[in-house]
Amino acid sequence: MNSETAVRFFTTPWMIGLSAALMVAVAVVAFLTWRRSGFAVGTGLVELLRLAIAGLVVVLLNQPEWVEEYRPNEKPTVVVLHDASRSMDTRDVVSAGGPRTRREIIAPLAESEFWKPLTERFDVVVEPFAPGPPGTATDLGEPLEQALERHATLRAVVLASDGDWNKGRPPLDAAQTLRLAQVPVYAVPAGSATKLPDIDLQSLDCPTMGVAGKPVRVPFTVVSSLPTERVVVATLAPSTGESLVKEVRIPAMSTVTDWIYWTPPAVGDYTVTLSIPVEQGEILPDNNTRTAPIAIRQEKLKVLVIESVPRWEYRYLRNALSRDPGIDVSCLLFQPGLTKRGGGNKDYIQKFPSRLDELSRYDVVFLGDVGVGNGQLTDEDCRLLKGLVEYQASGLVFMPGWRGEQAALAGTPLEDLCPVVIDSARPDGTVSDGPRRLVLTEVGRKSLLTKLADNAQENLAVWESLPGGQWYGPVLRAKAGSEVLAVHEDATNEYGRIPLLVTRTFGAGKVLYMATDGAWRWRKGVEDKYHYRFWGQVVRWMAYRRNMAKGERMSLSFAPEQPELGQTIALDARVAEASGEPLSRGEVLARITAPSGAVETVRFTPPGGDGEWGVFAATFAPTEPGMHAVVLTCRETGDTLEVSLFVQGSAEEGIGKAARPEVLAEIAQLTRGRVVRPEEIAGLVDSLAALPDPPPAVRRLQFWSHPLVAAGLVTLLGLFWIGRKRQGLV
Repeated sequence: MNSETAVRFFTTPWMIGLSAALMVAVAVVAFLTWRRSGFAVGTGLVELLRLAIAGLVVVLLNQPEWVEEYRPNEKPTVVVLHDASRSMDTRDVVSAGGPRTRREIIAPLAESEFWKPLTERFDVVVEPFAPGPPGTATDLGEPLEQALERHATLRAVVLASDGDWNKGRPPLDAAQTLRLAQVPVYAVPAGSATKLPDIDLQSLDCPTMGVAGKPVRVPFTVVSSLPTERVVVATLAPSTGESLVKEVRIPAMSTVTDWIYWTPPAVGDYTVTLSIPVEQGEILPDNNTRTAPIAIRQEKLKVLVIESVPRWEYRYLRNALSRDPGIDVSCLLFQPGLTKRGGGNKDYIQKFPSRLDELSRYDVVFLGDVGVGNGQLTDEDCRLLKGLVEYQASGLVFMPGWRGEQAALAGTPLEDLCPVVIDSARPDGTVSDGPRRLVLTEVGRKSLLTKLADNAQENLAVWESLPGGQWYGPVLRAKAGSEVLAVHEDATNEYGRIPLLVTRTFGAGKVLYMATDGAWRWRKGVEDKYHYRFWGQVVRWMAYRRNMAKGERMSLSFAPEQPELGQTIALDARVAEASGEPLSRGEVLARITAPSGAVETVRFTPPGGDGEWGVFAATFAPTEPGMHAVVLTCRETGDTLEVSLFVQGSAEEGIGKAARPEVLAEIAQLTRGRVVRPEEIAGLVDSLAALPDPPPAVRRLQFWSHPLVAAGLVTLLGLFWIGRKRQGLV
């Protein structure tokens, strides 16, 4: 480090003239005073001190400073940052030889040979940023800040990117820091600012698990930037070797969501691949295919049906569930007048399962025309049912009846679960003068619960043909956060149509309110076709999350069910002891291995510190897309559970999105650099070579405002006053 020192004055011509006039005036006054004293020695010394004080003041008025300049011995540094994210593979740069990728356009800047002419004067550092697996997000601000932190002699930054940042702080914050450091940014934008004609298969939301022999809905989303409407054939190719096709109509410049149903033939781990053919005029053909894994199992769901009087709805529901090979049903009757509970076969139990190990076995509970008291449920039973849904991810179906027993649930823990507000004025419901149908809402037409036919038009026709009921429950309105799937055909109140089929999520589980007991009438003319299908779908929909990954005494569920990179995944583990009792305290860990081999250990804790239900919760933020291997372990029980978790690539960082050159232009403008178009990069070396040397680091000691100088001036003024006092001039 070289240094130079000097004393400098920061003055002006009028200040110099004023200083000279001041000194002349003080000298005249001093001489006249000395002559009046007869040229006494003491007076002469005092007046000489006056001249010294005036001279010091004149010097300070011209702002004297001690200046030290430091010049580094090292060469100035130029940092070249080139974008290595996945979006740079977008082929949207039009050239004579055909479309080229953004990465190919800026490739010369990443080569050291390109910067050789600058090496005599600068240290040129070439660095990629945002590298990583497909879907990794891009942070533009962080590499700019790090360049300034790591290079003390930074002179300029070359930033080559498409400007598509989707992570971290705004890059203008880093640009402001560079401006204060007098470091210009030369921005090289790559890519088209408008999306090129393309059809993008944006997502494939395949469920993580399915049941052998049961249809699986595979939703997908297609985004079109083509100027005209197209009809494409989407092909779903499972790893079983079959192919399923569906025509999809895609309007111009729009987004369409659709689905294909696939029935897995057997238990096993499969992959499904969805593809859309490349359309005429489409420039980006590499985003028309997506693949996702799915695990197919043989199910055995446990269902508990609780009822008071065995009405027709109960009898046909029990038959439907008991004849389903994937369901193990238990029934409990609280019929008044019976000396003992139960029934005539093995499906019936004698009492409500009051122990946690007994109740937690059930995936779904149907609560019929049953209340609290009178030999039915207790407050403790209601608390356990609430915990079963909230913590064990089980489902609960409210099925009120004409006896109005469910009105007694008001004030119990189950009131919080109910997705509707009960009409207390009519606890026993309302009888119609004739059959009334359920009418699907817009949400209901898309729901899996109400799918009784393979396509939307047929499904709507089926619901319009189903026989109606002559009674509906005491419903006032749906609660906030609930989804209304079906409403009454014509009954209304001040809140609108009476909701008859309402769902909601509560804690980890799901709740359904069925405000009619006429579903058994759906068998008219078609026998079990729609009745069995509806209740089978209800049970599997409500038990899905609980059975996403299940072992003998451990299970694991996660949300969202199709996680994407950048999302935080909520993990819920349910652990039981060897006796079947939920584990109240224990050390539950998950060892998660990413596709790259990186391993992360996640520790689970009971939610709210309460381990009564054997539930342990944790969160996990994936940093890579793809298949993650999860091994869940519990030290106390010694059990392990191996699970696969598939993380989709982030939608923000992908191929085909429009570039954002305006972001780079703002960075260049703020730092007083400039934008260099890709066709102008040959002159970038000359622009950097013309940069002036960086200004030296300066250290200033300002005498005119230094406290010691002020103290000295005050001391001299004190001595001057004392001298005049001794000479008798004061």
